[in-house]
Amino acid sequence: MTESPVRKNERIDDLQNGYFIIQDPEKFCFGMDAVLLSGFADVRKGETVLDLGTGTGIIPVLLASGTEGEHFTGIELQEECAEMAERSVCYNHLEDRISIMQGDIRNIREIFGACSFDVAVSNPPYMIGKHGLTNPDLPKAIARHEIYCTLEDVVKGAAYVLKDRGRFFMVHRPFRLAEIFEVLRRFRLEPKRMQLVYPYIDREPNMVLIEARKGGNPRLTVERPLIVYEKPGVYTKSILEIYHMI
Repeated sequence: MTESPVRKNERIDDLQNGYFIIQDPEKFCFGMDAVLLSGFADVRKGETVLDLGTGTGIIPVLLASGTEGEHFTGIELQEECAEMAERSVCYNHLEDRISIMQGDIRNIREIFGACSFDVAVSNPPYMIGKHGLTNPDLPKAIARHEIYCTLEDVVKGAAYVLKDRGRFFMVHRPFRLAEIFEVLRRFRLEPKRMQLVYPYIDREPNMVLIEARKGGNPRLTVERPLIVYEKPGVYTKSILEIYHMI
């Protein structure tokens, strides 16, 4: 009898693009931010990509399904999450295009060589200090709060692994934009493109998508706002296009 790809409390979710992802609702499930980041990231034919803090492995799976990148690597601190992500890769028969590694991005110099990737992506923990309530369930708290990984850790890691002129794509919260730009520039990642995401057209933005280039020249393009809902439960055309694209 073939061993089941899922463990206790886990489920297999259909991504509606020919691929699937294994998730454990008691730990952490991917959200719209990962999907929007995958749609925002510009990965070109033959490029290699590193996902810093891959979690369930959703971003490498989405990028492998929607781009012509050559190889995608996900690094994840939590051993159980990394093992689950690896099972998703195998379930989708993507072993030749995706590798999952368990490791700490704070020690990235011990794991990867300098200037070894064309593209880096990250959906990092957003919350610091008392911004939000720390989830008592540690795996969820680690994914959402800067417990073991700070914004600087992520940016520093991306700057180290990227080739000159390599591109870094990140999703984060608008309330930290000033800090984000300061940290990116400190590590020679020049912000080149930004898109604010609004839940509704008359609300404040709650996400920001950013592209930065290693050693790039100063010039920032602000793309038109991305609105998620026309009305409760009804996605805008822009969001539907992103979901159909991946």
